[in-house]
Amino acid sequence: MSVTSPLPLAPGESRVLRGLHEQHALGAALAGALPAGGVLFLEGELGAGKTSLTQGLVGAHGFTEPVTSPTYALMNVYPAPGGQVLHVDAYRVRDVQELFEMDLEELVRGSRVSVIEWGEGLYAEYPDAPILRLEHQPDPETRLVTRLR
Repeated sequence: MSVTSPLPLAPGESRVLRGLHEQHALGAALAGALPAGGVLFLEGELGAGKTSLTQGLVGAHGFTEPVTSPTYALMNVYPAPGGQVLHVDAYRVRDVQELFEMDLEELVRGSRVSVIEWGEGLYAEYPDAPILRLEHQPDPETRLVTRLR
């Protein structure tokens, strides 16, 4: 996946995602749009679809094993045929320095794409990285995704 296409959402744009298949499809579209070494930030409440979107992104890089939330591990690395994908959940991190002590910079550099959930403390480190916010909707199968940056 060396050729990138435009991100599927412009800053400020929102899209309704109906069902898990649309969350996965957006993740797959992002996989083709993010540059090599790119970072993607995801925001959203518990169960809003951050990991589901990431599953689509990782799967688009050819990884066929289960993709799970790194809530307790903080970081999962997926050795996908299309390039390693890093998935970080910074929710429990009190100080972002903890992530740097876990070699975050090195892992990001060595990854095709890095997805960081709850990464507000890292926005300044990656000023060009898009930020997507996922929100629950009245229909439990529907999510609203908005690109904040």
